[in-house]
Amino acid sequence: MSAVVPELALLDRVERRVLGAFRCVDATTRASLHLPLRLVTPPGTRIARNRSGLFVIYDWPPLDTHTQAFAEAPATPLPGSQPLLLSVSDPLGHYLSRRVRLALPRNADAAMAADPASIFVPVEVPMFPSGTASVGANWAGLRVSLRDTGSDDALGGVLLRVLSGGQVLARGLSDWRGEALVPVAGIPVTTWSAGPGDVVVTEIDATLEAYFDPASATRVARAQVLAGRSPDVLPLVDPVAIEDARAGLPQASVAISLAAGRPLHVSLGIDVP
Repeated sequence: MSAVVPELALLDRVERRVLGAFRCVDATTRASLHLPLRLVTPPGTRIARNRSGLFVIYDWPPLDTHTQAFAEAPATPLPGSQPLLLSVSDPLGHYLSRRVRLALPRNADAAMAADPASIFVPVEVPMFPSGTASVGANWAGLRVSLRDTGSDDALGGVLLRVLSGGQVLARGLSDWRGEALVPVAGIPVTTWSAGPGDVVVTEIDATLEAYFDPASATRVARAQVLAGRSPDVLPLVDPVAIEDARAGLPQASVAISLAAGRPLHVSLGIDVP
């Protein structure tokens, strides 16, 4: 006796194309952040966080035709030609707010799924620690005070880079008070000396670079900082854009020595026009 298998009824069908995704990570460890971060996006944009901690972009008005196409992505606009601008902030204050620029549409070619510009690869958005963040036991805790050399104003939204041997070891941002914490991880407790004398050393030579973008950074009078009165508009910068344009920005640099587990404070002035 054969059983009769009833035909399956299609109760519901959902087809949805996403435009991409991004993941907020700690700038030092690159670990994913699962904090209750807050987004500010353009009108009509819909972004939701999934269980993996990814912010998935479902809707954005300039790419309405993409959200309605399922079998194949539209040929226009070209991949990466439309910038989606948004900002990310941490209500708990562990990380500084920042702007983010996402180049859309992402490449939807499955054969290029490993490409960093692929829709299948989430964009990493580094979040930089505030001055209240903790520092690992074997990290170099670099604290920097940024000021205008002429007025002594505190400079907020300054991009900081720590370099050694031609490699960028760490990056950071200053807050409205002109204060920045730049944790530098991965410094060996002892390492081979590069010069004559000691065979091993406990410090490494590095360079601290600072870049100020007048279009997005802030200047706050020293008296206001000492009074603890924050400005009406807090720094909100795009670190990637500043780094790309750094050659033409007001800047300063200083030689420093870093050691694992040792804090270091540097006061740095930038000649701001």
